[in-house]
Amino acid sequence: MIKEIEKRILTSLILLPLTFFFIFKGSVFFIFFVASYEWFKLTKRKNLVKLFGIIFLILSFYSAYLLRLEQDFKFFLFIILISILTDIGGYIFGRTFKGPKLTKISPKKTYSGLIGSFALSIIGGFIFVEFVNNFFINIHFSLINFELIDNQLNLFLLLFILIVSSVSQIGDLTVSYFKRLAKIKDTGKILPGHGGLLDRIDGILFVIPFAYIYLKLAIIY
Repeated sequence: MIKEIEKRILTSLILLPLTFFFIFKGSVFFIFFVASYEWFKLTKRKNLVKLFGIIFLILSFYSAYLLRLEQDFKFFLFIILISILTDIGGYIFGRTFKGPKLTKISPKKTYSGLIGSFALSIIGGFIFVEFVNNFFINIHFSLINFELIDNQLNLFLLLFILIVSSVSQIGDLTVSYFKRLAKIKDTGKILPGHGGLLDRIDGILFVIPFAYIYLKLAIIY
């Protein structure tokens, strides 16, 4: 199990800079193409589902573009980090403590994994913000009065991490559901320890449009 965990963490550490490289070099279409190809294979003859998935991928990647255009890079890095820590925390805690199953959609997911996802994302998120100066200053909210004291900032950060982690897990479960319908374990074999690219970025694909919409609509009194 330790080797599998090491492989999973290593893949995440490799994937993170590669993702940013493709984004900065304007080669995000490569990631989109691979994810779309894996989605086509996953949904097979389900044309309506296939179309819905492609539309969602387009919206997600466009949201990523808008986030990079409108927001500070630190925030973009932050939500990606939370998604990755959610995945790693769920895997480590789930494999270590096991326990009751969370859902039939993904039999390997447990309540201990759920707790681990939240725990590691919270710890990692607060550490990230602690070492990044003026994290909140350059985040642009459309409809927000963001004059909060430290305790309120910490509460906001905690709630935001919990929501982002939850959305990431929903994305993971959604792809797991379609994998279960297709009776396959992985969406591909491009990433060791993860399977396909879609296996790795499923949570991120859901988190990015959520984060963008949230920043546009969030109101704090």
